[in-house]
Amino acid sequence: MPLFQKAVFHTTVAHHRDLPNDSRREVAFAGRSNAGKSSAINTLANHTRLAFVSKTPGRTQHLNYFALEEGTYLVDLPGYGFAKAPEEIRSQWEGLLAPYLRYREALVGLVLIMDSRHPLTELDVQMLDWFAQTAKPIHVLLSKADKLTRQEQALALREVRAILAKIGDNCTLQLFSSLKKTGVAEAEAVLGGWLGMDVKEETPPPPAPRTEKVARPKNRSALGWSARSVKNPGNKKPPAK
Repeated sequence: MPLFQKAVFHTTVAHHRDLPNDSRREVAFAGRSNAGKSSAINTLANHTRLAFVSKTPGRTQHLNYFALEEGTYLVDLPGYGFAKAPEEIRSQWEGLLAPYLRYREALVGLVLIMDSRHPLTELDVQMLDWFAQTAKPIHVLLSKADKLTRQEQALALREVRAILAKIGDNCTLQLFSSLKKTGVAEAEAVLGGWLGMDVKEETPPPPAPRTEKVARPKNRSALGWSARSVKNPGNKKPPAK
């Protein structure tokens, strides 16, 4: 069973005074608009609409909390970098996001989602540089990896890994696809470690017993007789018992 299978929506936070007081550990998900952030959360939770997926820039305007175990949360952050977002909404995001990411004690790490076809935008690099100053770990998911060839995937990994190496030792990286559900186990291992959750390796089922077809003899008389060879002389009924 996926590690975050039991995730449920908990609350939406628009002001710092509304942040959950019982939180012991939480992991935040950040990324540009339509980079696949909500889809990644849904895939990790094995849920189709836990986090709302929208094509409208700026749809997620607050911090959305999803409860896992008691005092443990996943947090869906507002997307960043929207030219279409109204200025007042962008100001609200900045006023909410910056203090949360910098000072939230329960925050144990940041998952940064980048579209593997267009990684390392200027805002992605700014987020990496800015959050790295907290000394908390960053795990990069290169989403939509199914849309790349193996050669293109390797190139994207190499390009992003080179930048992460310059930022610090607390950065990790992987390919991810919500469509193909690839990279789920790898992400669970990282995030489960941050959250102090047991990551249980699934034991593969035992192989099914091997069955072999018994070849039927080509000659029906090979067994010495067949049902048709047993005749009832005179078509007499068998004696009653």
